[in-house]
Amino acid sequence: MQFLKEIAAVTRLNLRCLPMRLGASSVIVVGIAGVVGVLVSILAMVAGLSQMMSSNGRSDRAIVISTGSSFEVLSNLSREATWTIQSAPGIRRGGDGKPLASAETVAVVRGVLQDGSPANLSLRGTGPEFLQVRPELRIVEGRAFSPTNRELIVGRSAQRQFRALELGNRIALRGTDWTVVGVFESGGDRFETELITGAETLQSAFRRSTFQSVSLQLDTADSFDALSASLRQNPALSVDVLRETDYAVQQSRSFTRVLTIVAYLVGGIMALGAVFGALNSMHTAVSSRTVEIATLRVLGFGSTSVVVSVFAEALLLAALGGALGACLAWMIFDGHVMSTSGAGATQLAVPLVVGPRIIVLGVLWACVIGMIGACLPAAHAARTPLVAALRGS
Repeated sequence: MQFLKEIAAVTRLNLRCLPMRLGASSVIVVGIAGVVGVLVSILAMVAGLSQMMSSNGRSDRAIVISTGSSFEVLSNLSREATWTIQSAPGIRRGGDGKPLASAETVAVVRGVLQDGSPANLSLRGTGPEFLQVRPELRIVEGRAFSPTNRELIVGRSAQRQFRALELGNRIALRGTDWTVVGVFESGGDRFETELITGAETLQSAFRRSTFQSVSLQLDTADSFDALSASLRQNPALSVDVLRETDYAVQQSRSFTRVLTIVAYLVGGIMALGAVFGALNSMHTAVSSRTVEIATLRVLGFGSTSVVVSVFAEALLLAALGGALGACLAWMIFDGHVMSTSGAGATQLAVPLVVGPRIIVLGVLWACVIGMIGACLPAAHAARTPLVAALRGS
């Protein structure tokens, strides 16, 4: 009990002296705030991308691509293959008895971002049932495209990112003009960053005869196994069948992994600098109180209580810096949208999400930096000979 009282007494003394060391303390707080701010901002992109991709699909919808294709744009399905796929069991049928399936082809086209720089975006050609396959996609301006004309609808996110995609505009793609006849929203998913037209029209304009994927609406979520088994066992097909939710996660996994590595690499490099800053500041603080610390030890306070008090001071300053950096990152980045390259080198509008888990992680990261930075000053305070310390040398 006496031991704890000693620690509390020395720690209170240290904390009361903090205003006298405002400059050195500010170096620790600001340095760590910068580290945490950068770390949290990058992890916010990871969280936003994961959230966007996880909301991209439904468990009762499937996507079929050619075997071994990492991305939809790399897939290649013949017209005959798409007919076979759409006749498989487990696919829901509409009121007209036709399967709710959309054979789709994807082309990458060039556009101009709002800042004037060129960038890629996806032009998706879909089948006539695509609105029934994706009921969450709603036309909010204009009308749906005519499958036989060079008309297209644009996603709201694409419209915000790129120039000249307003309703009624004519844009040049593949040497011909296409008319924007509608604007759609789909809950901020990846389709909202695309242009959509009829598959046959796209194939004619781009001189293609194959498709990249087939999107299917299942009878129920449990129908997936029957559908998958039927398609995989068909010797005429060489396809991979995935639930749309699984496909979305697969698409984001490699990108989020790279972003996470970047976050911790950059954060680690900055943290190293912050550790040296904390080490220098805490060493200065301890050195300026050498006589005071020695006096406490002469009065009976143990070396352990002195060490703990130094760690407590560093931990408090680090926690303040971590909280400051995390709060600034939350105020600046949370809810904002960042445009970045996605699968197939197309643009993705990624929402930045600074959630409680990331904030806590940032503060913990700050505390670790503070504790590491306090190790040597704390050891110095405990090991300095009393005689030399009382003389101030």
